[in-house]
Amino acid sequence: MSATKTPKVIYTRLPGWRASALFGVLLLGLVGLFGRAIYLQTFHTDFLKEKGNKRYSRETEVSAHRGKITDRYGTPLAVSTPVKSVWVNPPHVKASAAQISQLARILNMSVGELRRHLFDKKHDYLSLQRHLPPDLADEVERLAISGILLQHEYRRYYPTAEMAAQLIGFTGQDDIGQEGLELSLQAQLVGKSGSRRIIKDRRGQIVEDAGNLSLPKPGKDVALSIDNKVQYVAYSELQNAVNLHHAKAGAVVVLDAQTGEVLALANYPAYNPNNRDHVDAQAMRNRAVTDVFEPGSTMKPFTIAAALDAGKVRPDTLINTQHGVMRIGRKTIHDTHGQSSLTVAQVIQKSSNVGAAKIALMMDRRTLWQTFAKSGFGAQTGSAFPGEATGKLRDANTWRPIEQATMSFGHGISVSLLQLARAYTVFANHGELKPISLLKRDADVAGQAVFTSQTAQILRDMLEMVVKPGGTAPLAQVSGYRVAGKTGTAHKLEGGQYVDRYVASFVGFAPASSPRIIVAVMIDEPSNGAYYGGVVAAPVFSKVTEAVLHLLNIPNDAPLNNVIEPPSDVIKEEV
Repeated sequence: MSATKTPKVIYTRLPGWRASALFGVLLLGLVGLFGRAIYLQTFHTDFLKEKGNKRYSRETEVSAHRGKITDRYGTPLAVSTPVKSVWVNPPHVKASAAQISQLARILNMSVGELRRHLFDKKHDYLSLQRHLPPDLADEVERLAISGILLQHEYRRYYPTAEMAAQLIGFTGQDDIGQEGLELSLQAQLVGKSGSRRIIKDRRGQIVEDAGNLSLPKPGKDVALSIDNKVQYVAYSELQNAVNLHHAKAGAVVVLDAQTGEVLALANYPAYNPNNRDHVDAQAMRNRAVTDVFEPGSTMKPFTIAAALDAGKVRPDTLINTQHGVMRIGRKTIHDTHGQSSLTVAQVIQKSSNVGAAKIALMMDRRTLWQTFAKSGFGAQTGSAFPGEATGKLRDANTWRPIEQATMSFGHGISVSLLQLARAYTVFANHGELKPISLLKRDADVAGQAVFTSQTAQILRDMLEMVVKPGGTAPLAQVSGYRVAGKTGTAHKLEGGQYVDRYVASFVGFAPASSPRIIVAVMIDEPSNGAYYGGVVAAPVFSKVTEAVLHLLNIPNDAPLNNVIEPPSDVIKEEV
């Protein structure tokens, strides 16, 4: 049996220089790391600060306070109130099931939806809920959930709610104007956001406010021409009238007759801008500014004034009204109450379509067009309201005789209620058209001459006859004041055809002896039996005018018992 052989162990001696080389490499690496550390901590500290800041600090935006919107006397119409918004930093969220359940209840979210946001791996920072009420924000803060942050912001609040909703408009969640004056005045109202740096701990909670990098700059306050008390009166009376007559909608405009400032601009139906969750889009329309309609007989005073200025007629000129029937080509013009003849003054008082048409045809069509254009029709009023309508005034070269005739009583032309109210400043200001303003003015502004002062005074006297017994609007009378104005009752135009739906209107001013206010009323599609301007719109004018004259402390220019009860059968008009 052979003995087992022991394997040979072979020893290899490495060269000495290789060990030295390896030691040298390690030493150089150590020296390099040491040098790099000295460099970063001594000469290039910004690098380490940047890396640290990314982990523990964050620069956040500091919201700027949006400017207030007030009425002409400083009553707030739109203000920004401080609120808190809830944000989450998903990588740092640590929350128990009980905390998540409580947070879901506070934020009115399902637990499943909340969990998806809290543990969203795709985002470092996202919003859970904006503009939380203070009491709920305090509840969130007391939960002390890691990774949940509360950010200070501002929420817009509208103290007058529905009363001026379409005029003021509203802002979005980021306090940026979306509609109305909030949109058009955005540049003045918006401030400039600031910024601050915060320090967070490893759980994502804020442990230190490192101070402001830049301070926020608040927006400017804006004073409107609106008088809040006048706005309340206009809105309340309009609401009552629309509901009483089962109308589709309505609008009221109140102007300072001397300055052109808008003292009230009301629309109904309306909405609450503080709660827009279930708002009908129709209720958001500012019908007084953005909607147009055929003005009907409220245009007749401009036709008559143009003829007076042109020397075609005098107030006592007798017009053959042909018992209320007039044919032009294949078309027939009617009066609701036919008369064989009327004076020019009576054409206004009785609202004769035939009389107005005959007077219009006495003039060159270009003369009539220029009168309408100089009175502001077919152009914006200068209010700068978003979406303001220009209306429609066709060029005179396209007019046929029938169109020249019908435009004299407000058919074939479209206007906004604000345009119509502004146009009546010519009769209240010695023939001058005043520019409109939704902002408070510090001084009177010059108007543009449209008619002579004499013609304006004659029309003022004629329009005063309209509200007396024998006219179309005795229901527009006001106790203790002389008033003047004109009714309108226009068929609505749909698909190129006139239908049996109406727009009832009345535009007037007071006191007639020295006009201080102009009130324009429009009721769209009254459907409770009555639809004439003198029956539907004139009473709204009377109530608004009486209240506003008292609010403004305007002296009486007539005895307190001046109102004469109208006959049961009020003179009607229809065009």
